[in-house]
Amino acid sequence: MWQNLISYTVGTLAALFPIANPVGAVAIFYSLTAADTRNYRLRQAQKTALNVILVLATFLLAGKLILNFFGISLGVLRIAGGLIVAHTAWEMVTARQRLTSQEHKEAIDKEDVSFTPMAVPMVSGPGAIGVVIGFSTKASQWVDYLGCLIGIALLGILLYLCLALGEPLIEKLGSTGMGALNRILGFLILAIAVQLIVEGTVDIFKANVLNLLR
Repeated sequence: MWQNLISYTVGTLAALFPIANPVGAVAIFYSLTAADTRNYRLRQAQKTALNVILVLATFLLAGKLILNFFGISLGVLRIAGGLIVAHTAWEMVTARQRLTSQEHKEAIDKEDVSFTPMAVPMVSGPGAIGVVIGFSTKASQWVDYLGCLIGIALLGILLYLCLALGEPLIEKLGSTGMGALNRILGFLILAIAVQLIVEGTVDIFKANVLNLLR
């Protein structure tokens, strides 16, 4: 039991961290809250982390129901998730902004940026949601779900720490350093996207072969 708990906890956190990219969210968070006080930024960081946990936990617990309702196989989900993650990774590698200029302008005028655009779609976007739905299809016992929930909670804690303590990092690295860090993370995320697409393709191929053999 404990082995499953640790495995799902570590697996969930390891899969979500590069895709959710809390480090990459720091620069956007501070650009959206540049005119606000430190206490306000801390409250927004806390609310953002809580919203990310709630969104991902909801899709984790409802994952199987969603797939059954729409008739989507795990293989198709992995390919779709891989394509979305690949798009996000390519934007990071090519230094494209994850928010459009219009979205950024609207977000600056918002009093509360913790749910949109920070939690959705910045951190708990389609890629992260696809990952937790994938884990929900693998989970078979309550301890598996508990491990995934702990992993999601740990991601939320790491996100809060990044947002709350990220200002010195931005000042030290500067725009050039943050850009280089984002490109490195983008390359790693692109590799994860390719793996998701390959795994999804293999799943569909195996399912088709089994259907032909029956």
